[in-house]
Amino acid sequence: MDKNSTSCVTRAESNIALPGVPQKEMMITMSHFFAFLARMKFIQRWGLMRNTQPENVQEHSLQTAIIAHGLAVIGNRYYGAAHDPERVMALAVFHEVSEIITGDLPSPIKHRDPALHSAYSRLEDAARERVHLMLPAELQIDYRALLFGDDSASHMALVKAADKLGAYLKCLEELKGGNTEFALARESIERDINAIDLPEVQHFVEHFVPSFSLTLDELNR
Repeated sequence: MDKNSTSCVTRAESNIALPGVPQKEMMITMSHFFAFLARMKFIQRWGLMRNTQPENVQEHSLQTAIIAHGLAVIGNRYYGAAHDPERVMALAVFHEVSEIITGDLPSPIKHRDPALHSAYSRLEDAARERVHLMLPAELQIDYRALLFGDDSASHMALVKAADKLGAYLKCLEELKGGNTEFALARESIERDINAIDLPEVQHFVEHFVPSFSLTLDELNR
């Protein structure tokens, strides 16, 4: 098998022996998909910045999923939306899956030049496809929309907003720890958030974001 292929291999091909099972019967399909996903915890974000608390892609994906789910619930409860919170959350879990292959490219580099941004977008698509092909063929259809984000526009808008909110909260946490390295990033991301035309986002900012600047003692009052 080509070492660059990311599709499945059989147990026999992998040279892993199962006790008591003859080698000729060990034609169990093995996929690298979930093992690759688990490596998100090794990919650090904010590579150009001095961090007091490092953040990896797995941590960021979890926080984005939690926020995205919350935005969907807020939209349904307060603004008459018809979001599927669980679907939005699942899309957010996988929204950075390409970085398993590409690593995290800092935003100042990614957005500096339109040609570079376009080239990186193509690279991200190729990385997602590579991860997608790690799945057994029977499962690929179940994960394609999650990996490529080609779901409803309203769901993806919530995921993108949650991604931005997660970055903003990271800035607040760094600033709370006295790290002024994130001051300009906070201002830039705050402008982006204020420009998002989603009532769910502004509701989250007004009612939930202020608590992130409090200490544990203040939260426990």
